[in-house]
Amino acid sequence: MLIADTILIVLLVVIDQWIKHAVVVNIALGGEHPLIPGFLSLTHLRNDGAAWSILQGQMWFFTVIAIVALGIMGYFFWQYRNQKEHWVEELGLTLMMAGTIGNFIDRLLQGYVVDMFQLDFINFPIFNFADSCLTVGVILIAIGVFLADRREAQ
Repeated sequence: MLIADTILIVLLVVIDQWIKHAVVVNIALGGEHPLIPGFLSLTHLRNDGAAWSILQGQMWFFTVIAIVALGIMGYFFWQYRNQKEHWVEELGLTLMMAGTIGNFIDRLLQGYVVDMFQLDFINFPIFNFADSCLTVGVILIAIGVFLADRREAQ
């Protein structure tokens, strides 16, 4: 699984970077294009903070967090390798690593993260593909931990 997971990480990071590049090239900074009217729009924002722009300008903080997080995820990823009963956690870690790397690349090269997905029906932070990978990864790990607890309880 290690090779497949590595390929998936690389693929997801490439997709993330391609989407961000396409948005930067095709949508003016601050511009907006509806994809599904009333539901989802593409926009072009620069975020040098986290969700809701908290911790703006704290590049050193995000660099340290990304490096520490990748180290911790790598450790758990290594622990779960070749354990078929932990495939959900392994997939979750794969997604989280891809998302962390995707946003880390932006912060290192540009000093900010490009965000583009805007949910028009709710007041929610504008996010990017890497953020989605992180979110789905966290959900999968929570599911995996729940399933592991149920297996141990039996």
